[in-house]
Parts: sequence; structure tokens; C-alpha cells
Amino acid sequence: MSQLWVPVVIVVVIGLIAGLGLAIASILLAVPKDEKAEAIEEMLPGANCGACGFSGCDGYACALAENKTEELSLCAPGGAAAAKEISKILGKEAGSVTPMAAAVLCQGDRASAEYKLHYSGIPSCKAAAQLFGGQKACVYGCLGFGDCLAACPYEAIFICNGVARVNPDKCRACKKCIAACPKGLITLLPLNTPQAAVLCKNRDKGANTRKQCKLGCIGCMRCVKACEHGAVTVENNLARVDYTKCTGCGKCHAVCPVKCIDVITLQQHKKETRK
Repeated sequence: MSQLWVPVVIVVVIGLIAGLGLAIASILLAVPKDEKAEAIEEMLPGANCGACGFSGCDGYACALAENKTEELSLCAPGGAAAAKEISKILGKEAGSVTPMAAAVLCQGDRASAEYKLHYSGIPSCKAAAQLFGGQKACVYGCLGFGDCLAACPYEAIFICNGVARVNPDKCRACKKCIAACPKGLITLLPLNTPQAAVLCKNRDKGANTRKQCKLGCIGCMRCVKACEHGAVTVENNLARVDYTKCTGCGKCHAVCPVKCIDVITLQQHKKETRK
């Protein structure tokens, strides 16, 4: 029995020595942190989404502390509240922050879209898209397997009748859903501001689009003629909106024969969800 204790004691001693060595090394090799960067990081939500253009909250905080960027409002999840607190730490003006939320530019649900095959593979949009563009006849449309839902850290996305939808109350504009969508169907729109949006990405000719989806853009140009501000154009058989010119008047929606262009007002109803 005594022979069994010998290797146990040896292992314990080795572990203690190694642990002590690591503790000493962590002290001697520690990189001192900038107190200002730490203070800024505490004001950020900790989403580490990368929407600011940096590696994460730590990277953005360090860039601000080291004057590598002058933009105090790059943190979309933190919004105006985070920018205000950062401005206090740095002694700078925060500037205006436009709150944004994600929107899915597709209406091709099970009732509207045609299906060309039955997909029974991995339940992933990215995987399904590798097989002839997915199960829908429209290769540009939402596949509804929820890659965006899985990527969203705020539970702001849900699947409704085969199409992803966003709850603006929960969305913090972190852009993770945008990166996760293999079809590029998700964009950010300003909150509480009427904004025309083309809820379609189909670039096929109108006759083909009609066969694929009842709500697809057919490139008829009626919206272009109706817009008095030159905000709507048609490129590659698909209507596009210049958000810098759009006033949200709704005339484009009124003349659209398939109602694929709509005036969206993303609104928040629960202010506490975007603290």
C-alpha cells in the first residue's frame, strides 16, 4: 500500500512546483493594462461582436485609449448610452448616434415561395445553400434554417413560416446575423424612422421571378417613376433604395404590383431591452 503513495506524492509535488512556476511567470511577464482602456471596456456591453471594426470590446477600448480612433460611437450594441459614458472618460464629444436594428430583406415564406426540392440534410442555411442554392426555386431567398438565429446572442431572431424575422426590441445591431446569412439578406435600418426597403434580393428577370415567388421584385420600374426624390433605382432587375435620399413617403410601395417594396418603421416597445 505504501508503494502506491510514492507516485501520488511525486505527482502532487510536481503539480505544486508547476503551479508555483506559472504563478511567478504570470507576475513577471504580466503586461500592464491601461487604466483608461479598462474604464472604457467597463462601459461597453461585452458582446465582442466586432461591429465596431475591432477585434472585440477590448480591442475597441484600447484603440480609444491610445487615440487610434476618434469615433466614440462605433459600439452599436452599446448605442448612445455607451458613447456618452466613453465621452466622459476621454473628455470628448460623443456625437450623434443613430440607433439601428436588423431587418431581413425577404418575404418568401412557405405560402409565397415555390420549392424545387425537398431538403433533408444538415439543418443549416449554409449547408442547404451548397445544394443547388437551397430548397426554394428562388436561389436568393431565405432558407429558414436559422443560421442567423443561432448566431444572435440576444435572441432577437425567430423563424416564422420558413423565413427569419427580427424583433427590434431585442436587436442590438451587432451584425452577427449579417455575417451568418449565406444569402446576404440581412441589413441594418434606423430605428423609429420610416424607411423604404426592398424586401427581395432576386436578380432574375421578372418573368422568372414570378414563377419563383409571389412577392419577388420583377424590376417593373414603377417605383422608380413614382419616387420624387430619386431614391429608387433598378439594377440587375432588382429595385434598390438610396437611404440617404429616401423620405419614407410610401409612394413606391403604393405603386408596387407585388408589394415587395415597403416602408418599414422599426420600433422599440421595451426600452429596458437596449440598456
